Amino acid sequence: MKNLIIYENSHFYIEKEKSEIPWIKIFSKEPYRELGDMPKALRLELWEIYYIVEEEMKKYYKPHKINMASFANMLPRVHIHVMARYKEDSYFPNPMWGEKLRESNLELPKEELFYKNLFHALSNKS
Repeated sequence: MKNLIIYENSHFYIEKEKSEIPWIKIFSKEPYRELGDMPKALRLELWEIYYIVEEEMKKYYKPHKINMASFANMLPRVHIHVMARYKEDSYFPNPMWGEKLRESNLELPKEELFYKNLFHALSNKS
């Protein structure tokens, strides 16, 4: 089953990652292996998208911390993981790829409204 695409423009798309926490991934459409391989204008656009995602996540989910990561070892193309972290999530303070420390039952607002808000914010960026 394909992941849910939340937003897409001519250079990037955003997918939902299945997780107990709010977690999305921003992908370049072109298969650039490294950030430095991207034209400068696209790098700037990527960071503008990231900042909007981070701001919308903070406003909507009110997390303890926002994590971001870009490994691209398994999928060698530029993409950034953006995660809303909570002291009560199963892995905190470890990374989501780390050792699970506890069972968690986070009560978070409905993700559909977040996706709608994020789509609107990204569609109206200047």
